[in-house]
Amino acid sequence: MEKMHAHQNRVLRYLLQAINYTVFMALIWYFATSPSVRILADDEAVITMAFAHAGDLREPCRKLSYEELAKLPPNMRKPEECPRERSPVAIEMVLDGETIYSRSLNPPGLYQDGGVDVYYSKKIPAGKHYFEIKMNDSVRVDGFNHTHEQEINVEPAQILLVDFDSEKGFIIQ
Repeated sequence: MEKMHAHQNRVLRYLLQAINYTVFMALIWYFATSPSVRILADDEAVITMAFAHAGDLREPCRKLSYEELAKLPPNMRKPEECPRERSPVAIEMVLDGETIYSRSLNPPGLYQDGGVDVYYSKKIPAGKHYFEIKMNDSVRVDGFNHTHEQEINVEPAQILLVDFDSEKGFIIQ
């Protein structure tokens, strides 16, 4: 009698587990297929700026005189003294004459000697636009020392990526 009762409990337990798994899988299936999420409208695109860049040194390196070198311990003698602090990086992004991004980013680090990480993303209408991006990474230069202007044609749902390379300048992809 006891064996039959244990067998019935086992069958009931497996039946309840099957019902639980079925309900759980039905919920997963529903939420995976039914609620549609639209991030962009049919006539929208995204412009994204993402890069890391270190500004120029705030002050140029200077050559040490023989007297200054003589005052230093032998293991600290190097012909030039270069400060570590870097310039802030000022960036301005303009789309069709309207400024969509404008910031000055201070270098991180204990001695303000690190590079800045730039990330910005904005939805824009698809179609033709006039795009400008300007950056100043040196306090010793007035105005912007890196600029890029171009007419762009952005397709719906396209992600336009703005990158920066120290040797090539701004890269639009």
